[in-house]
Amino acid sequence: MAQSEIMIVDDNRANLKLLEDMLLQQGHKVFSFPVGRLALEAAKKRSPDLILLDINMPEMNGYEVCERLKSVNGLASIPVIFLSALGETEDKVKAFRAGGVDYISKPFQLEEVHARVETHLKLRGLQKASELQNERLEQAIAARTLELSIANERLRILDRSKNDFLTMISHEFRTPLQGLLGAGDMLATRIPATDENIQLQGIYKRSRRRILTILDDALLLTQIDVSGERFKSAGVSSLSAMLGQAIEKTAEFASSRKVTLMPPPLDIGRVAGNEDLLIRAVQALLETAVKFSAEGEVVRLSSEAELDSRKVFVEARGRTIPSPLLAKFFDLFSIGEAITPGGDLGLSPPLAFRVLSLFGGSVSVANLEPPGIRLTISLKHASLQEGDLSAA
Repeated sequence: MAQSEIMIVDDNRANLKLLEDMLLQQGHKVFSFPVGRLALEAAKKRSPDLILLDINMPEMNGYEVCERLKSVNGLASIPVIFLSALGETEDKVKAFRAGGVDYISKPFQLEEVHARVETHLKLRGLQKASELQNERLEQAIAARTLELSIANERLRILDRSKNDFLTMISHEFRTPLQGLLGAGDMLATRIPATDENIQLQGIYKRSRRRILTILDDALLLTQIDVSGERFKSAGVSSLSAMLGQAIEKTAEFASSRKVTLMPPPLDIGRVAGNEDLLIRAVQALLETAVKFSAEGEVVRLSSEAELDSRKVFVEARGRTIPSPLLAKFFDLFSIGEAITPGGDLGLSPPLAFRVLSLFGGSVSVANLEPPGIRLTISLKHASLQEGDLSAA
């Protein structure tokens, strides 16, 4: 264990000698000074672990020495034990107010001095250990914060790169696709209208639509993940009009599956959210409902008002979702296999989930009996959104 360094400040040389001999016998390193000025100068050059300080001294008394010591950065935490023949309570209180940690009355007993010195050295050792631990912890936190900052910056760069890459891929795909699909459209209109060719035309149209939908959905999902905040300047939308437009956009797809879409409920208020994005989300859910509908069935819509939101229920009759897949129905790429005769669900469920979440909404799914599914869409009332009252 390293030696403790103790400073003694007393204008009485006999006291200095007595204390110095005692502390040296205890294995401490001792520095003695007869006046406070010299002690302060020495402390600034070599900070001791403890100071024993007399009160009544020439030039500068112990109170003033202690106060000056406590005003110097790096020295303020050094424990000071006052030594004095002054035994009044007022003198002791003044010593503690000056910054002392203890008080020993003269004439002192060596056993008492030893006990108090050892106690405050142990406390000082614990204080130093705590300060060192805190310093190391702060360094570790600073290093970890820097690592996280660098990692976050890398993620931002990767996200931007991913967004730029998908935007480029979408554009590069569309350029040759326009030619390919344009040629396909021309051929589809010119081939003889036989039963086989009509069937091939249907396959072509569904594939054409699916390719373009996947490109659009993948790009939109990436934009939401990378810069979703820019979409959150919500605005308001008429829910009836929004549902009506989503139904119009889904009508051709529903007709190709021989499924009817029920008209939307009327006068069901306004909701918070970007109208175009909400229409896309509802369209994706309507298309999902169509895929779970049997031929000849009707996709039914109903609405229910709650305190802070409006619920829209979309019900399809025909098929259910396998139980193991219910919990991850809206997870990206979680349902790889086709679970309806119309093929796999693509990106429609996760896209709808992400868009609705942007505006404080949600969507859930449940199986029905007789077989079918119910999609429950929850949207925030526009009147509850800051800045939307005037728009409403």
